[in-house]
Amino acid sequence: MAPRKVLAGARVVLPTGIAHGGRVAVEGPRIAAAGPAPADPGTPGTTDTPAGPVLDVSGHWLVPGFVDLHNHGGGGASFTSGTVDEVLHGIRTHRRHGTTTTVASTVTGEMDLLVRRAGMLSELAEQGDLAGIHFEGPFISPCRKGAHSEALLRDPDPAAVRKLVEAARGHARMMTLAAELPGGLDSVRLLADHGVIAAIGHTDATYEQTVEAIDAGATVATHLFNAMPALGHRAPGPIAALLEDERVTVELINDGTHLHPAALELAFRHAGAGRVAFITDAMDAAGFGDGRYLLGPLEVEVREGVARLVEGGSIAGSTLTLDRAFRRAVAVDRLPVPDVVAALSANPARLLGIDDRVGSLEPGKDADLVLLDDDFVLKGVMRRGEWVVDPQLG
Repeated sequence: MAPRKVLAGARVVLPTGIAHGGRVAVEGPRIAAAGPAPADPGTPGTTDTPAGPVLDVSGHWLVPGFVDLHNHGGGGASFTSGTVDEVLHGIRTHRRHGTTTTVASTVTGEMDLLVRRAGMLSELAEQGDLAGIHFEGPFISPCRKGAHSEALLRDPDPAAVRKLVEAARGHARMMTLAAELPGGLDSVRLLADHGVIAAIGHTDATYEQTVEAIDAGATVATHLFNAMPALGHRAPGPIAALLEDERVTVELINDGTHLHPAALELAFRHAGAGRVAFITDAMDAAGFGDGRYLLGPLEVEVREGVARLVEGGSIAGSTLTLDRAFRRAVAVDRLPVPDVVAALSANPARLLGIDDRVGSLEPGKDADLVLLDDDFVLKGVMRRGEWVVDPQLG
């Protein structure tokens, strides 16, 4: 039997609320128990079972490992162009910042390149390093292309969409597309039929066109507010349609650059905490530093942590890590901790259909957890029962 680890004394964020002075017990790669500290550890029916060594984490928070739906790379490595070793380095960079479950996002490229990348990334998914693949482009609007090469954009032809899905060998989790383009609605339906999330983003759609896309099966707003028409009082556009529909989960990039705090508050207030997923939309520079990078074929300059295209100055992804998104959400945006945990863990896990394994601290689930101090600074990361970042309790 695998040795048991017990972490005790923390504020443990559970699906049912916060257990003050709680504990989490880990056996092998799984959570054995999670909840309030029992009055008598040997009493049948308590949340504990006979013990192992106890690590006192009083004064800290224990939360589930973070789940990132939308991530292009980190640590100097790109998920679109890096070697296997480089992609693994990028994944591990984000793990050290609390992201224990990562979906690898690609950027617009030639179809043959994307097919090859899908094959390589699917191998990493098969060995458990990735939770799947998100194709962002090439089926997006040239009017809202952001940091995607306009020369490589194309309409969402269902045959091309199917080609990418099949290349991912069952590991395609999400595809961002502009459903107003020719073939868009048919492609949304095809994705839904194949169990792939159709995400509306990099779109110039009207309110009415967005409603049609949601009715066809789209269930995610790719980085809501960014790369889409602004909310208008006569032409409400996609933002209103995506916020109002209970079937849609909205991605938010909470780095202080992509969104004004009032926009974030609007999304939380209108969609509710159960329909928000914090993402990084990270590119190579996340966890690495300022400098010049490539995002697909486009050159990016990162200065003071903000990534922009060298030509044109468009924001080009982010350098965000999810531990920073957590801290900002609590310290700056003043969101309740359980709501932030839902947005970083439970909601994306549920959306991906892996909430039976990850996304919350419950017995039987993977022992993926993040230890934070009283100021919400990351102090430890565990993935599948092994410390990725050893606890720093001094």
